[in-house]
Amino acid sequence: MTHSLPPRGRRATGRITLNDVAHSAGVSPITVSRALRGERRVAPELIARVQAAARKLGYVPDPAARALASQHGSHVGVLVPALSNALFVDVIEEVQRTLRPAGYQALIGITHYDKSEEEQLLREQLLHRPAGLVLAGFDQSTAARALIADSGVPCVHVMETSEEEGVYSVGFSQREAASALTRHLLERGRRRIAFAAAQLDPRTLQRRDGWRGELQKQGLHDPKLEWMNPAPSSMALGGQMFEQILAQTPKVDAIFFCNDDLAQGALTAALRLGVQVPAQVAVAGFNDLTGSDQMVPPLTTVRTRRGEIGAAAARMLLGLMQRQAPAQSAIDVGFEVVVRGST
Repeated sequence: MTHSLPPRGRRATGRITLNDVAHSAGVSPITVSRALRGERRVAPELIARVQAAARKLGYVPDPAARALASQHGSHVGVLVPALSNALFVDVIEEVQRTLRPAGYQALIGITHYDKSEEEQLLREQLLHRPAGLVLAGFDQSTAARALIADSGVPCVHVMETSEEEGVYSVGFSQREAASALTRHLLERGRRRIAFAAAQLDPRTLQRRDGWRGELQKQGLHDPKLEWMNPAPSSMALGGQMFEQILAQTPKVDAIFFCNDDLAQGALTAALRLGVQVPAQVAVAGFNDLTGSDQMVPPLTTVRTRRGEIGAAAARMLLGLMQRQAPAQSAIDVGFEVVVRGST
């Protein structure tokens, strides 16, 4: 009895290997590896040839082999606080959309705004040798920061920026965005402007500081107009806060909600209570979430470029994973005050 041997370079399982793709494309296995990772040093025509050969043969990269060869895996850890609204969903979608053509997958972890939970997720992620990390903000615990530094894994922070040396980030100034929205309310003649916030994460507090600073410059800041609730942000909570703030004496003439879901809940409550917006009180939000332009009246808010942040962060991370220093370590994508009928 004779036994047939698998073709050279192909595993006994029959699985197509890197060598098979290299032979089909007429290049070396290392060129195939680099081309499929999207490295810039590989000529575009070679990348196209390798990709065509891989598709023709049905080649699927072996993540375990890749991790052993490169000392890291084919996934990127993406840790965000929540997926309860479109804020971080938009970031993640663009991170994944940008990483996939280069052969990487996003492995998502939800921290629930808890530093200890984020630290534990980081430990678990690092056990699997991620190629890179994307983290929301800079409020990691001391232990978490040490884990990142000791791992040597490239990391990009999103939603905020930092000029600290060796730190990579893509975002915008939360404080300046809140200042700009507050200036808009002042320009509309509003003088008793309340700030209503939930969750109270660092980015929310930066928005509070922007609102506070702008009013202090005008001599209009009143600590009693700061409504800070640590509960999770929601439309229901926004409605409750709206009623509480309106019951205050003297009356406010504008409310700046730290997130659109709170402001949407306030507008819903105003309709139920017969409160005229903006004639009796102006209402503004932050983030321009889905549905804000459909509220009655449409909600004035700050549009944050979350998709752009995700894509730019993924591009920066791809360069870092390929040991290419980015042209700038901090990218500020800016923001836009979107004025609608609620102010």
